[in-house]
Amino acid sequence: MTLRARAFILMQQLLPQHLLTAAVYWLARRRSRWLKNALIRGFCRLFPIDLTEAEFGDAEGYADFNAFFTRALQDGRRPLSTEPNALLSPCDGTVSERGTIDGSQVLQARLSAKCHSYSLEALVGDAGRAAPFVGGEFATIYLAPYNYHRVHVPMAGRLTSIHYVPGALYSVNATTAAAVPGLFARNERVVCHFDTASGPLAVIFVGALNVGSVSLVGTGEVTPRRPRTPCQIELPATCDFAAGAQLGHFNMGSTVILLLPQGCVSWLAPFTPGASVQVGAAIGQLAPAAPP
Repeated sequence: MTLRARAFILMQQLLPQHLLTAAVYWLARRRSRWLKNALIRGFCRLFPIDLTEAEFGDAEGYADFNAFFTRALQDGRRPLSTEPNALLSPCDGTVSERGTIDGSQVLQARLSAKCHSYSLEALVGDAGRAAPFVGGEFATIYLAPYNYHRVHVPMAGRLTSIHYVPGALYSVNATTAAAVPGLFARNERVVCHFDTASGPLAVIFVGALNVGSVSLVGTGEVTPRRPRTPCQIELPATCDFAAGAQLGHFNMGSTVILLLPQGCVSWLAPFTPGASVQVGAAIGQLAPAAPP
């Protein structure tokens, strides 16, 4: 690890992560015109933001920075794959890892000298909820600050439970993922479980530094929470989701993890670590559903 990377990790360990994230949460929702416009202009200078895709293309017309950050796209900008039995990408971003779960161990990062991994139980917060995915398949997608930040359902299914798992708020960029063992099982997360025609599915929102807020469709903002203790979150009135339907969004950028059972999906060759993906694109081929 380089000296710069060590300093970056040490800084995160010393920072009051939740306090800093709460301050960003507050700042991102200020509606003072000069302040929110200054934040938006500064962000656009730092990152390659493509507002030609946005439903509303006037950067300074958003009510606050968070509304700008979580902006919707124009209809048709993310067409859904028409491939039969396609598993769809749940978000825009970069593939961090994907593959087969080694028993109950999920791979975090491949390094030249070693691999970081973490347990399914630690990730979802309960051995019973982890059991269907032992030996199964996983995918981890990183959403950079400039990405579209809404998360969609990768296959049709019924939402059966939502669980909040408290944790730290480390950054989830490549430097931290390569250096902090068990990063995704240490950070705060929201775990959404589905029943689908192909078996169980988990869609996991992983929080990060400055990302202490996740909102779900029909439920609203589910984090930040007080107290920060594990809990089950009440389901929305409508729990049936079509493939590609919006599930929720990050109020700042982070990571999405998919979990699927053994034999459920074969990953497509282009869906490999380092590849860019967009919502609705086919990332895997689902095994045909068993007859009733």
